Amino acid sequence: MRRYETAESRARGLGSAKNGFHHWWHQRLTAVLLVPLMLWLGMGLALQAGAEFEAARDWVANPINATLLIVAIVMLFYHGALGVQVVIEDYVHTAGLKWLSNLAVQFACLVVAVAGILAVIQITLGG
Repeated sequence: MRRYETAESRARGLGSAKNGFHHWWHQRLTAVLLVPLMLWLGMGLALQAGAEFEAARDWVANPINATLLIVAIVMLFYHGALGVQVVIEDYVHTAGLKWLSNLAVQFACLVVAVAGILAVIQITLGG
């Protein structure tokens, strides 16, 4: 087994943070899942072009479409938060500002995702 640590890191017991692969894998997995979801959403929205409000609302209220919309919202904001986290970790060098920036991004993504999910649920339930 190859070790990719420096001799000094091995001596100090330092090494991988143990979460790089997990983060990388989630970013790739969400990207792959978003491809068919965005194709479906793009085609669905294109078909609604010029439609009456009620027809578009009925399209969103369809249980399959509502479920796929919620999955798309979750995947989009999770994928986006992961991507912005990488940018912050690469370009923000102050530890406290890095932590605060990541927290703000995660909070904003969570709030907007929950708002989107609640909107889909409200439309689906006829509200």
